[in-house]
Amino acid sequence: MATVFLSTAHTFLPSLPSSSSSSSLSTPATSSYFQKSNGRKKLTLCKAVNDSPSYLPIFTKRSLSISLTSIFLFSLAGDGYSNANAAILEADDDEELLERVKKDRKKRIERQGVINSSNKETAYLQDLVYKLSKVGQAIENNDLSAASSVLGQSTNTDWVQKANAAFTKLSYGPEEKIQVDTFNSSLASLISSVIQKDVEASKIAFVSSATAFEKWTALTGLVSRLKGL
Repeated sequence: MATVFLSTAHTFLPSLPSSSSSSSLSTPATSSYFQKSNGRKKLTLCKAVNDSPSYLPIFTKRSLSISLTSIFLFSLAGDGYSNANAAILEADDDEELLERVKKDRKKRIERQGVINSSNKETAYLQDLVYKLSKVGQAIENNDLSAASSVLGQSTNTDWVQKANAAFTKLSYGPEEKIQVDTFNSSLASLISSVIQKDVEASKIAFVSSATAFEKWTALTGLVSRLKGL
């Protein structure tokens, strides 16, 4: 049996030089085997390393939820900051508006008190309304002589001076004073046009003076106290 085993072994093993001793023959074969074996191991290891997927961040449902929640909270924080600033600005605007409303109300109360205590000035202005009405009717009828008899020859007449005294006392702001100046300049043109018998110029001047007076009464709040407007 030993002879059979040896002959079979020679069939599978590569033929070796006969001059080599048994000890020297076994060493190269064994070394070659391990080198080849180690080479396969190295090759297999490198292949395993190369085939392994590159590192990627792992997103689980929990980590994704936390990330989205963080983004949402930061956005809410930003919106909250903007809304807070907007609320502060709105509060400042509301305070300024409230202050203006208070001041305007205070002025109206003061003005109304002055008007209520200015019966003499109100009577002067009521007389002005009557005179303008008569002048307007006369100009409409082309009766400039009748208009002249009401107006007088200049702005130094008593009723004009009294009207201006009322304007001065009851005018509070620049807008009222502008209307007073417009009225006086238009009245001067009206008197001059009537004296010169210029119907068209008289009509234009009358409309200008009447309009300025009506605007003044609206600004001062006297429109409801004067009859004929």
